[in-house]
Amino acid sequence: MTSLQNADLLTAIVTPFNDQNELDFTSLEKLTNHLIAQGSNGFVIGGTTGETPTLSHDEKLDLYRHFGQIIDGRFPVIAGTGSNNTQETIDFTNEVAQIDGIDYALVVVPPYNKPNQRGMIAHFTAVADQVNIPIIIYNIPGRTGVKMDAATVVELSHNPNIAGVKQCASLEEMEYIIEHAADNFAIFSGEDAQALTARVLGANGVISVASHCYAQEMRQMYDQLYSGNYQKAAQLQRLLTPKMAALFMYPSPSPVKAVLNAQGYAVGGCRLPILSLNDEEKGALEAALELPTGSLNAQDLPDNL
Repeated sequence: MTSLQNADLLTAIVTPFNDQNELDFTSLEKLTNHLIAQGSNGFVIGGTTGETPTLSHDEKLDLYRHFGQIIDGRFPVIAGTGSNNTQETIDFTNEVAQIDGIDYALVVVPPYNKPNQRGMIAHFTAVADQVNIPIIIYNIPGRTGVKMDAATVVELSHNPNIAGVKQCASLEEMEYIIEHAADNFAIFSGEDAQALTARVLGANGVISVASHCYAQEMRQMYDQLYSGNYQKAAQLQRLLTPKMAALFMYPSPSPVKAVLNAQGYAVGGCRLPILSLNDEEKGALEAALELPTGSLNAQDLPDNL
């Protein structure tokens, strides 16, 4: 298993589709190697940005098999396996655990059912105790309708098969988790705008969407931090924050896919119910990202925006 402990910039990678709306593994490999060259040192496959709710059971397994082969042990890989059905989550996670190259399973706080904290503890304990792969808690209240309390994350951090959390909440809650969680419990912000602050506070890093477009700048930001150049690191975060926000102007991953397609990575469109950007939306995104007018309808946008 490739450990998360040395990873700080993980990309929650999109799922490329071809013109027939099928998985496109050629484009996936090209994009993955580009992101590694730009500075990503870990990946989430089949997460929110990967449009997992629109993938079939067999498509997910096929996607994870191919991605494990693409990464080939170079960096840690976290694969999405969670659902709001505890037994289904256990069963699917154990299928994914058999795939070479998948190191961790990302298990979301159950959406729609709206469990309380006691129910969340029971859910994650049942999953962790019955699967053959370490799991990462995915706490994203904006999508699930409920938030796992920081104290609940800390309690679950002591389960030996719960290896970390992707936390989408306040920095104050992150501080509490960092201060009180079990040793070697990996803590990642799921909010791009928190990338620098989370690392300064003691988190492992960020699981990022913006790194599709700004991995080089985010890597530079972390490198400046590690070298003690805090002013430069902070300047980079301030420059990046509005661009990170722009990539969520419309339902994700439609903005990121629009940029990647314009850069020639051929990731295709989005699957319903998410729509690809229309021309008006592309124009607004171009303005927010300070790109030339019409550049998102081309295929020659440079890698470094």
